[in-house]
Amino acid sequence: MNSPFTFIHSAPKDMEHGKLYPAVFLMHGMGSDEHDLPGLLNDIKDQCHIFSLQGPIIHEPGYAFFTIEEFGKPHRKVFDQVVLHIMNFIEEALTEYSIDAEKIFLMGFSQGAILAKSLAFAMGKEKLAGIVALSGYIPEFVKNEYKKHSIEGMPVFISHGTYDMALPYQWGEASRDFFIENGADVTFKRFEDGHGVTPEIASSLVIFLKENML
Repeated sequence: MNSPFTFIHSAPKDMEHGKLYPAVFLMHGMGSDEHDLPGLLNDIKDQCHIFSLQGPIIHEPGYAFFTIEEFGKPHRKVFDQVVLHIMNFIEEALTEYSIDAEKIFLMGFSQGAILAKSLAFAMGKEKLAGIVALSGYIPEFVKNEYKKHSIEGMPVFISHGTYDMALPYQWGEASRDFFIENGADVTFKRFEDGHGVTPEIASSLVIFLKENML
């Protein structure tokens, strides 16, 4: 892969020659790394490709995908660049791996969720089969200035904790509403906890992916 990302990849078990498989592209939160999220998909790892990307920016104790200008506002230039890099990474993966182009999913937590939500509009339903966004938001410049592709009918899973002290719960509700307004098929899960992924949410997102990819 000719890519700026460090990543880990797992392939479906007992792959058949010539067969194409679903793929999930994972993006972690600020200060974490590419090893953070794959464990959430253990129940489906044998049926799909999983690519877990490491953010390109050092942010102790791990990495980040973009920097922040102020609370809730990413640095636009950095954010736009990483969005392009992720789209290019997906396009390149399609040429190098046995991926079904009609079953590409994005999944992210925190910064990764912000990117997943933004990429849903940047790529649209023609290139994405669905997203999973855990505790994130949609930047205002994405809502107002990005060229938005159709997400009509796109399956979208959003979760957000009511006691989230990192990114307010209301931002999760606002992004849910924005996706609904734009015609997405939204599954929204609120949970009574903070900035994280509870066992219930972990089970729900796997069910969501199974229903839409397998």
